[in-house]
Amino acid sequence: MRHRYTLVLSAMRLIRPSNRRHLTSIASPDSEFISYMNNKAKSIEKALDDSVPLCNNSVPLLKPVLEVREAMRYTLLSGGKRVRPMLCLVACELVGGQESTAMPTACAVEMIHASSLILDDLPCMDDDSLRRGKPTNHKVFGEKTAILAANALMSLAVEQTLASTSLGVPSERVLWAVQEMARAVGTEGLVAGQAADLAGGRMSFKNEDEELRYLEFIHIHKTAVLVEAAAVVGAIMGGGSDEEIERLKSYARCVGLMFQVMDDVLDETKSSEELGKTAGKDLITGKLTYPKVMGVENAREYAKMLNREAQEHLQGFDSDKVVPLLSLADYIVKRQN
Repeated sequence: MRHRYTLVLSAMRLIRPSNRRHLTSIASPDSEFISYMNNKAKSIEKALDDSVPLCNNSVPLLKPVLEVREAMRYTLLSGGKRVRPMLCLVACELVGGQESTAMPTACAVEMIHASSLILDDLPCMDDDSLRRGKPTNHKVFGEKTAILAANALMSLAVEQTLASTSLGVPSERVLWAVQEMARAVGTEGLVAGQAADLAGGRMSFKNEDEELRYLEFIHIHKTAVLVEAAAVVGAIMGGGSDEEIERLKSYARCVGLMFQVMDDVLDETKSSEELGKTAGKDLITGKLTYPKVMGVENAREYAKMLNREAQEHLQGFDSDKVVPLLSLADYIVKRQN
């Protein structure tokens, strides 16, 4: 199969001819969708808050353990767009499930994401001091506590997902969801992407296409795989069919890549104050990014192509229920921070 990135670099011929009908999405992040997203985020925020208490059944924790819990809550409850847990909930509802059924799993996905952010920011990794407008976890709690908090969040994610059996989700579906999340974290997912990302600045490439393939590997594994997992486990919890799950997975992969493309564009075009994190750091450290490989404008166009491709994967779903996913994709491609 021809490498999709070569389309971006071929005189902006970004879309291959298609006879498929495109769904009509809501105009870009309008007030109705923002309100919808905020309402979902409030429900997620409360569930996350309840999931990491600072005491066990009113029994105070030992000070070192309490500090780990505080570190967990610091990153987990530091805001953010909550794209992954929201996608999990919407996918569940799209295939006929209830939000409450998928909420523990949605929280689990966000815990994995928060854990990855803590580890990503460490001095031995990306060495960042700012995240979501605040000092990174290790800057506040120290590296040892930050690592323990990241490990604890990963463990708690498994506990959260397994708790879904008490909500009536069949045990085989719960185990399936755990398996999907485990795959997304390990050497087929986040770990692989982070390893490739750390090595990317030292790599030499024979040609542009090889460089693009390497960049694709990084971000499919470091970013898109967890977005995929969020949609997949949501659909699993909602009782989705294999076909529905596969289509949502393909949609989410496009959305995950699109998120990273725009993240790279914003890193080069916005300030640290606007982004809430250190801007321009990838450029300084020589990391592979979409703007570096294909230029800012081509990267923007590639994100638009991914948006259209994502919408194609939603063909066949209920036209009303699918609106939030269409709007989410539009929101990501047009976001400014």
